[in-house]
Amino acid sequence: MGTRTVDETGAGTEHDETAVDATEPDDVDVDTDVVETEPAVDKEEGPSGVGQGAAAVVSAALGLVSLTGGWLGTVAAARETLMGQLETAADAGVATQVKEVYGDAWHTSALWAGLFALTALIMGVAVLARPAFGTPGRTVQAPWTKSVAWAGVSLGATGLLLAVLKYTDVLLGLPATG
Repeated sequence: MGTRTVDETGAGTEHDETAVDATEPDDVDVDTDVVETEPAVDKEEGPSGVGQGAAAVVSAALGLVSLTGGWLGTVAAARETLMGQLETAADAGVATQVKEVYGDAWHTSALWAGLFALTALIMGVAVLARPAFGTPGRTVQAPWTKSVAWAGVSLGATGLLLAVLKYTDVLLGLPATG
């Protein structure tokens, strides 16, 4: 009994079934069932730390915004300047005009910078404190996450200090109009 195969020329040739295929060793038992295996995936049961990293970056960004001034603070200060111009009478004294037009806008800008700084400070501290409240066996945090969170805490604390000094007129207060 033989099998019929077609060679390159198209002519059929007969081969004996007992011929050994050179691609398969004799001592290997070939299983024709297909076994589907899932790729090896490292499945961690704990959190991946992506949220902590993102919060650390946001903390540092908010701390930077508190120092440089943000769009929201600028718009609020411009609005306060406009309100001061509208509410101040034309015959008001110079001291009243400076306070209403510029002083309130200055304090509004300081207030918004302080809110950004406080938010950065709270977020940075929360990222640094998070491992203490997580899974008992998993307290490891990526080094870059800690570094960026510390940057957020530092920028937030500095921004908060400057905002308080600016709001209380200790830093760059309004000029005396005496």
